[in-house]
Amino acid sequence: MFLNALLLALREIRRNLMRSFLTILGIVIGVAAVVTMVTLGNGATRMVADQISSLGSNLLILRPGQRMGPGSGGAPRFKLADVEAIRTQISGLKAVAPSIQSGATLVAGGANWSSSVNGTTNDFFVSGNWTLAAGRMFSDDDEKLGRAVCVIGETVRQKLFGAGDPVGMQLRLKKFSCEIIGLLASKGQGAMGMDQDDVVVIPVRAAQRRLTGNQDISTLMVSMKDSADPDAVVAQIRKLMRERRKLADNDEDNFNVLDTKQIAQTMTSTIGTMTSLLGAVAAVSLLVGGIGIMNIMLVSVTERTREIGIRLAIGALEREVLLQFLTEAVALSALGGLVGLALAVVACLGLSALMQMPFIFDPGINLLAFCFSAAIGVLFGYMPARRAAGLDPIEALRHE
Repeated sequence: MFLNALLLALREIRRNLMRSFLTILGIVIGVAAVVTMVTLGNGATRMVADQISSLGSNLLILRPGQRMGPGSGGAPRFKLADVEAIRTQISGLKAVAPSIQSGATLVAGGANWSSSVNGTTNDFFVSGNWTLAAGRMFSDDDEKLGRAVCVIGETVRQKLFGAGDPVGMQLRLKKFSCEIIGLLASKGQGAMGMDQDDVVVIPVRAAQRRLTGNQDISTLMVSMKDSADPDAVVAQIRKLMRERRKLADNDEDNFNVLDTKQIAQTMTSTIGTMTSLLGAVAAVSLLVGGIGIMNIMLVSVTERTREIGIRLAIGALEREVLLQFLTEAVALSALGGLVGLALAVVACLGLSALMQMPFIFDPGINLLAFCFSAAIGVLFGYMPARRAAGLDPIEALRHE
């Protein structure tokens, strides 16, 4: 009986293709919008998580002052002694890297490029999950003596040396030249859209002597072991730094400790909330589409009153007429759901490539959207189907 009702429904849909298409258009738009919003939201969440994790694993960032960003509000900077104190007195750490960042114009041969110079130690490569594509890292003598050597990123290599091997070449930074001893493997775009490969890394003592002219350290990067408790480590670091900075019990911290995992969680939570909101707004189109299906089904009942009367007069049961019209409504909405899913996949592939984010196919949201579209057909198709099944055969046969 159900198969027969389905065949009759498909025949009726095929008989009025244009009207059927316009009927399901709301369902198509609703399903496509919901699936597209959620899929792009998942892709954005994955991209943000990957960008944050590319900064380093289990990474804490210490900066002077009570807020992140440029400027420290007059708070004292860190010293190399602070780096050594954290390394020796805090447990559960993998690496502690000082960081002195400065912008500089790089010159090599006849080419020049403005980039970021980072004075640090070999712990920088550990904390930031960096690997070398060529050359070597700093030797102990390089770090102790502050030799004029550097490791460059892939973007710097492309801008100054093209596809050539830069290891062993000379690179001029401001008023001094350094020997390129290593090339970092590319990491691509990082958090906030910055190019992580646009960097030159030199020993921290070389940066202090040749770039800044003082012993100050602007940032400390602390990488924790996977087994470490982040809250406990942060508490230990805060206690140690308060002691070293001679802060009284009632004094506020004149430094801040930022856990990159918290950044990732906050940003992904925000994106998830926005995705849910946009998906809910898009789902309104499904309700509009359902109202359209009910409207057309009511018109169809009126148009086919004599047909319904004939079926009832020759022995068709009310439940068979009910099933026929209900099946037609569900077939319309399910067809709209399938077309909407196909449209969403095409849209997501195109937008993901355009926005340079990963395409993450979520079977759950696709199945949910399709089932919801079918449920819309049942919900809004029941009243017209009930009306058709309740017609009086005699009155229906008299209908002109």
